[in-house]
Amino acid sequence: MHIIQQAAVSVVNQVMSGRNLNQVLSEVVSVQGELTHQQRGALTDISYGTLRYYGQLAKILDALLDKPLQDPQIRYMLLIALYQLQYTKAAEHAVVDHAVSAIRKRNPAASGLVNAVLRNYLRNKDQLIQAAMQAEEGRYSYPQWWINAIKSQYAAQAEGILLAGNQHPPMTLRINRRRTTALEYLKLLTQHEIHARIVEPNAIMLDHAVTVNKLPGFLDGLVSVQDAGAQYAAAILDIHDGMYVLDACAAPGGKSAHLLEIAEIELVSLDKDAQRLQRVRENMQRLQLNATLVVGDAVKPDSWWNGKLFQRILADVPCSASGVVRRHPDIKWLRRPSDIENFAQQQQQILAALWPLLAADGKLLYATCSIFARENQQSVNEFLNQHPDARQLPITAPDVNYGQILPDDQHDGFFYALLHKQV
Repeated sequence: MHIIQQAAVSVVNQVMSGRNLNQVLSEVVSVQGELTHQQRGALTDISYGTLRYYGQLAKILDALLDKPLQDPQIRYMLLIALYQLQYTKAAEHAVVDHAVSAIRKRNPAASGLVNAVLRNYLRNKDQLIQAAMQAEEGRYSYPQWWINAIKSQYAAQAEGILLAGNQHPPMTLRINRRRTTALEYLKLLTQHEIHARIVEPNAIMLDHAVTVNKLPGFLDGLVSVQDAGAQYAAAILDIHDGMYVLDACAAPGGKSAHLLEIAEIELVSLDKDAQRLQRVRENMQRLQLNATLVVGDAVKPDSWWNGKLFQRILADVPCSASGVVRRHPDIKWLRRPSDIENFAQQQQQILAALWPLLAADGKLLYATCSIFARENQQSVNEFLNQHPDARQLPITAPDVNYGQILPDDQHDGFFYALLHKQV
């Protein structure tokens, strides 16, 4: 276990220094070499879990220390061990012993401190947790500025939103309508003893997540993994056969593929990152779909646009990703208050650049995976004020009101605004 703890220390340390969790985790696994499947799973759980509950764990640790630790490696080891003791089924003595052994190899003088802190936690666990919960950062495990923003914007809904962001995310599948139906695929899952239920006409949510290689027909393109909230985009855009459509920030390609699954369209999938666009290509190949893939910056259409106007544009713009923190808990600690305004400015640039590419009477769907109003309706309002030929359309469907979608047990947080270019 101490090998996994040491690896997790490296992951958390790098993330808290400003790096992306998935990227760091991939690199650490590669460096570690011969980790078993079980060890990789444990490393992922510990890394994600420590970051998910970092605010609470930090409050508990601070209460256990007489003075701040000078060595961040020791601090992260203690946070990781506290996560294991509080949130996993690992044997308490094993967690403590391995943490002490791991620190002894790095800093022999600190092993006694680690042992004392963790055993003190075990003796006073309930009181320490209760004390940590008195502070909002300890209760919700977000930075205080984030908590303040959510409370200011959502009032009575705030606590539910914050707590939802700390849950394990559901695994949802999008049915490829060209190849099967939700009912047919649900039967196929049952035959493979995978329990699931239909949550949208073409969306199935699994009771428990599995690796994609265990999904029947995945490699043959029967289904894709996509959050139910993200699946709303294709329906909202109101595409029809024969249309010329742009997906302006396409990678990794889930929404592009969904558009092609529901209509016979000519689709241009644009992304400025060639490496990420390769993932779009791989998704298209697996699903046996065709799109024109273009490497280019949505803000600079002169470098890639052929001059033909689009009838529909999907602008899934860069954002804080505040609606998907349960999938990416590092976001909570990587974001800064100033980032929100920076993203809002990027969004304005993208909208302004794409609007001239839209044909008269065409529709542009503005989409984010954010729950911050500054990136969502406020950003849309700013654009509307500067473009008199743009009108925001109501977005409704049976049993669903789109717009600001808040995270819950069935989907992540998203925002959609459908803009019509008036003739």
